[in-house]
Amino acid sequence: MPSDNPQAESRYQDPGCAYCPPSVRACRQGESETRGPGFCPSKVDQNGIDSAYSLYDDPFTRRVAQESARVESEGYCRWTRVEEICQFAKKMGFRKIGIATCISFVDLANTLSGILESHGFEVASVACKHGGVAKENIDLDDIEKIRPGGHESMCNPVSQANLLNRAGCEFNVVLGLCVGHDSLFFKYSEGLVTTLVAKDRVLAHNPVGALQLADSYYSKVWGPEKPEKPAKLPADGRHK
Repeated sequence: MPSDNPQAESRYQDPGCAYCPPSVRACRQGESETRGPGFCPSKVDQNGIDSAYSLYDDPFTRRVAQESARVESEGYCRWTRVEEICQFAKKMGFRKIGIATCISFVDLANTLSGILESHGFEVASVACKHGGVAKENIDLDDIEKIRPGGHESMCNPVSQANLLNRAGCEFNVVLGLCVGHDSLFFKYSEGLVTTLVAKDRVLAHNPVGALQLADSYYSKVWGPEKPEKPAKLPADGRHK
């Protein structure tokens, strides 16, 4: 069904779901085509949505989507994320789970490994600093270390992924890897990956707190181009 304002729709080149008003969010009711704003993905790039949907024809991809939805439904507001990980892995029939942990989370990795083993899984775990490779080996200067003047081992997420791949892990759990290091782990892991803990050294590993308090205690997160009032439209739709 065509929009009442096709000119507004034509302004947008990219999806802008972050700006969808709480009173709309039509995708929840399957009404994106009729009620979605001009920056709705269904208005901006329906072909992209359609091509992505075709990927669910792959049996493994479809099964992951199905079992994820079943975990969401069965454990909704009842299961912790640890429980969801266990249940998802069981539904998928995974036997061996990997833990990619920050060296500072090894004690928690021990607890997680024990929990997974108690559910019948085999577990392999690799800490980020394994191998003790000096940061100089990736061309970092001494002054770029957290504590200059001595040996400082690099985080080694590519090797973490490689070791868990070689161990035959079908599903990997990230426990507190640094920003960027986690990205490399995702890139090189052959098994599916989920995150149990997202590292935030300031907010007790609760990074969403910076968003919830962005206009008060953590206003420092804003850059120099912070608007006086929150924008109601994506950049493409704002008056210049």
